[in-house]
Amino acid sequence: MLSSAWQFLIHNPEFSIPVVTAFVTWAHVWMALKMLFYPIKFWGIKLPLPFGWQGIGWQGIVPRKAGKISGVIVDQTLSKLGSLDEFFKAMEPEEMADFITLTVDANLDALIDEIMNERSATLWSNLPFAMKRRIYDYAHKELPKIMRAMVVDITHNVEELVDMRQMIVRTMENDRRLMVNMFLKVGQKEIDFIWHISAVIGFIFGIIQMFVYVLVPQHWTVPFFAAFWGVLTNWIAIMMVFNPVNPVPIRYLKLFKRVKGFPFILPIIPHMATYNLQGGFMKRQLEVSEVFADIVVKELVTLENIMNEMMYGDKSAQTRELMKRHLYEVLESPLVSTTLRVSLGRREFGQLRNTILDKSIDATMIPIRDPGLNESRANKIYGLFCERIQALSSQEFQNLLRPAFREDETTLIILGGVTGFVAGWLHLILVFTPAGG
Repeated sequence: MLSSAWQFLIHNPEFSIPVVTAFVTWAHVWMALKMLFYPIKFWGIKLPLPFGWQGIGWQGIVPRKAGKISGVIVDQTLSKLGSLDEFFKAMEPEEMADFITLTVDANLDALIDEIMNERSATLWSNLPFAMKRRIYDYAHKELPKIMRAMVVDITHNVEELVDMRQMIVRTMENDRRLMVNMFLKVGQKEIDFIWHISAVIGFIFGIIQMFVYVLVPQHWTVPFFAAFWGVLTNWIAIMMVFNPVNPVPIRYLKLFKRVKGFPFILPIIPHMATYNLQGGFMKRQLEVSEVFADIVVKELVTLENIMNEMMYGDKSAQTRELMKRHLYEVLESPLVSTTLRVSLGRREFGQLRNTILDKSIDATMIPIRDPGLNESRANKIYGLFCERIQALSSQEFQNLLRPAFREDETTLIILGGVTGFVAGWLHLILVFTPAGG
């Protein structure tokens, strides 16, 4: 039977065009979509080439341009959701201060010992334990007040201490897989739609090509049209996901309705109905908002990321100055000042102040990285992000996913033409050439 079918195609090769075109289109769109996201790291031979090329090989477009794409998303979408000051206040900083205080307080004696032994081990070891105990007790007493005042001060100055755009871009560049996962979670349905609809479009174009071949039975038309359909299919599939941006009502005569289970459609009394034509991604704004908000609060605008950027980012010097004003209050107390300033001298005492600041930053970041604390803060701002994303205009909303495709859209479309031509040429060799012979 297979032999008879093959012989039929050999003598009537035009009938193979629609099926082959559908399959080839489906396959090359799958390849193009994979090349959009993978590999995460450059795969190939690295060479010093011009125009920023890494060498002979490939890296997924999204991970390769993670910094640029994430910058576009922040500028065109996240910046419209609110300020970092607003988000940080929604995390309830007073609760954070209490959590940090409890964690640091539990290890405060050891922290003081570490600081003092680093600066002046001899002095600290010879200091009477009763004097040490008084310093410990004083630090435990003052810590809650200092920590709460410091966190409140940070909250009021978070916009000056953290650049949200830089924070998110840095996060994406440091973990490019995060960028890929974000796009796959947000746009998986659109990616699958592009992939599967391409086969349908390819089949339709294959029927057109079959009739063209019947009218103009020239073998060169096979790879030529395969390349043309490859370009056109990729362009149409991408456009269908994002266009029209806003709903376009279309009136039509409705004859059937969809039902669950067999026979899936049932006839109804004919009447005019309205279909809102809109890009597939924009139609899912409510659904996508929940997914994207979850990613933002758990991966991007997190307490840990904000504090990391604040403590170690480009504006860390400003953060240190703010913390000094609060932490140095302990050193200015009569008890500590009298005990240490006289014993250490002015120079050593100044170095001690810097050591206390460095160790305090490290000690503060330990509870900040606590998964439970980060999850609880994420839950507090999730609803805020979700509501704001749902309230975006369709134009603003499409920028959650559009930058990934727009960045090298031309490359994807041209790739469709190249792979279409190669497949058409193979189709010509395997099926059409024997008939011509």
